[in-house]
Amino acid sequence: MFLLLRRTSLLLSLFLLAASAVPAAAQIPSSEFAARRNALLDIVGDGVTLVLGALPPAEDYLDFEQSRTFYYLTGFREPESALILVQRGSGRAEWIFVPTKDPYAEVWNGARLGADAAREKLGIAGRDYGALYAVLDSLLTKKNVSLNVAGDLGRTSGVQSPHKQFVEGLRQKYPALRISDVTAAVASIRGVKSAAELERLRIAAGISARGHLAAMRMATPGVAEFELQAAAEYEWRREGADGPGFGSILASGPNSTTLHYRLNSRITEAGDVIVMDMAASFDGYTADITRTIPVSGRFSATQREIYEIVLAAQKAAERQVWIGAASRLMSDTASAVLGAGLARLGLIEAPDATDDCGSDVRPRQCQQLSLFYLHGLGHGIGLDVHDPVAYYETGLIAPGAAFTIEPGIYVRRDVLALLKDTPRNRALIAKLAPTVARYGGIGVRIEDDYIVTAAGVERISDGVPREISELEAVLALPRTPRVPGAAERFLRLRSGR
Repeated sequence: MFLLLRRTSLLLSLFLLAASAVPAAAQIPSSEFAARRNALLDIVGDGVTLVLGALPPAEDYLDFEQSRTFYYLTGFREPESALILVQRGSGRAEWIFVPTKDPYAEVWNGARLGADAAREKLGIAGRDYGALYAVLDSLLTKKNVSLNVAGDLGRTSGVQSPHKQFVEGLRQKYPALRISDVTAAVASIRGVKSAAELERLRIAAGISARGHLAAMRMATPGVAEFELQAAAEYEWRREGADGPGFGSILASGPNSTTLHYRLNSRITEAGDVIVMDMAASFDGYTADITRTIPVSGRFSATQREIYEIVLAAQKAAERQVWIGAASRLMSDTASAVLGAGLARLGLIEAPDATDDCGSDVRPRQCQQLSLFYLHGLGHGIGLDVHDPVAYYETGLIAPGAAFTIEPGIYVRRDVLALLKDTPRNRALIAKLAPTVARYGGIGVRIEDDYIVTAAGVERISDGVPREISELEAVLALPRTPRVPGAAERFLRLRSGR
C-alpha cells in the first residue's frame, strides 16, 4: 500500500486556527464494547474475569480518572465500578457493578447512572457496587474455578495499587484459587483500533495542531514557556477537547535538551529553540505532536543543521510505512539517518561508532549515537498517550494501527560527562568537545501521528507545519497580544524582588 501524507496548506492551517469547527464524533455504540468483551473471553476462556474500575480520589477536590482497561471494555466513566464476565463452555454472562443511586451523594458528585439504567445505556446487566463481594463469593466458592483479573495491578509510589490489594485479598480468602493477570490480553485487543477510535484520534490530532499554531503565534523572545502552554490549552478547550492528553512540555533554550522537561517556567531568550511536545485528548483519545521552533522567528545556522537531520530521519522512517511492512524498519532507518547526520557534523566519529560503555544511563550502550538520541522512535496512541499497538506483537504494520514517529537530537552541553572514564573515552572527549560546544544547548524533536486503514497510512497531525520555511512563515506573522507584565511578574516573584 502507499503512504498518504495529507498536506494542508499553510494558509488553510491558519484559517482553521481562527475559524474551525470540530466535526461531530458519533458515540461509540454499546455493541462495540460488547464485541471487545467477547474478544477478551475468546482469549482467556473458561472462568471468572474481573475488571476493576478506578476508585474515587482520596480527596473530593481532585480529578477522577477512570481505569483505561475498564473504560475500554465498558464505556463507563463513574468511579467505584467493576465488571464481571463468566464463561463456562459456550455459556457466557456479564454484570457491571455501579455506584448506588443516592440523591444525597448526587448533590455532591452529580447524577449517577444506577444499576437499573445500565442495561439500556451500557448493554450490560447492572448491579449495585455494594453487591460485588457477595457475587464474587457465590462464583469463587465453586469447585475448579479460575479467576482472570485485568486492570492496574502494578505498584504506585512503591506500594501496591488498590487493584493489586483487592486481588491479594481474594487470594488470601481463597488460597486454592487460580488467579491470572489477563491485562496483556486486553492490551492485544486495544492494539487494533476501530473506525470509531481512529475518528477520535483524527479529531484529537486536528485540535492539537491548532493549539500548536496558537502557541507559535505567541512565540517571541521574552515570552514565558507557560504562556505558550496556556495558548495551546485554551485553544483545545475552546474546541471541546477534554484538555491536555498528557503533561505539556514547553522546553526552551537549554531545557530543549531535557527529554521530559515539564516545569514550563523559563522566560525565553533571543536565539532559543523551543521544543513543544503537547497534544489534546478528545473523548478519551489523545494525540501526541511535537514541534521545535526558533523563538526569534528564524533558525540559526547550527539550529537549522540539527533540525534538517531530525526532519530527514522522520521522513525516512515514514517511507518505510505501508501495510505489511516490518515495523522495525522505521526505527532502523531513522537511526541510520540520525547517525549519518551526526557524523557529518562531527558530533560522533562515524554512523556506527561506539565508545567504552557500562553505564545504566545509556539505553543503547556503546553507540555514540545514544549520546544524542536516547529514546525510541515512537509509540502507539489511543486511550493512553503510550497505547498498545499491534505491531508490538506481530512486528508488522496493519490496518487499525495508530502510532507516532518522533526522532530527536539533544546536544546537552555536558553530554560528554555521560562517557565512562577510560583512556579511549578521554581521547574521544578531546576530539568531540569543540563540536559539542558549537551545537551545545540545541534540542530538536519532531513528532507526528499516523493511523492505518485499509486505504493506507495517514499522517493525521499534518495540520501543523514541520518544514523550516513553513514554520518561519508562521513565526513571521503578527504576534498574538500577550498579557502585559505576566512574565515580568513571574521573574520578580521567582527572584524574590
